[in-house]
Amino acid sequence: MAVQPLIFYPDPRLRRPAEPVHVFDEALRALAADVRDTLDAAQAVGLTAPHIGRLQRLVVLRLEPGAEAEIFVNPEIVWRSPERASATEGSVLMPGIAEPVERAASLRLRYQDLDGAWHEETAEGFRAACHQHEIDQLDGVFWIERLSRLRRERVLKRFRKRGG
Repeated sequence: MAVQPLIFYPDPRLRRPAEPVHVFDEALRALAADVRDTLDAAQAVGLTAPHIGRLQRLVVLRLEPGAEAEIFVNPEIVWRSPERASATEGSVLMPGIAEPVERAASLRLRYQDLDGAWHEETAEGFRAACHQHEIDQLDGVFWIERLSRLRRERVLKRFRKRGG
């Protein structure tokens, strides 16, 4: 549909939890297309509807360049492994900043598609980290909140030096 403007950190809307989707119609499909197009324009791996100012529980992922974009509506993690893994994370909403974040190494995800049908998948490694990162954003938790206080303060200092 159309590339939408991103909401950049520290916009307070990024701390608001997204609302569940209840209506599966053309408006939802248009929103998904806008999020996908914006993800492509930003050259991001994942993007949520809240990233473009729409507080709905919708995520678009494209983990490999050229791969089909995947759409997850109302995603929820129903199981997390006790094993942990660290991966470098960042956000198009905080350009130029990235840090290692520790999360569950694998998970089971439940979500709906654009028609409202429920699905489940198991994810591990990078895919699991991406799901956790984007679902955090749907819950109003920006990725730097997963850092220790000291590391978060250092990240914010670097971000401010870059003009953020």
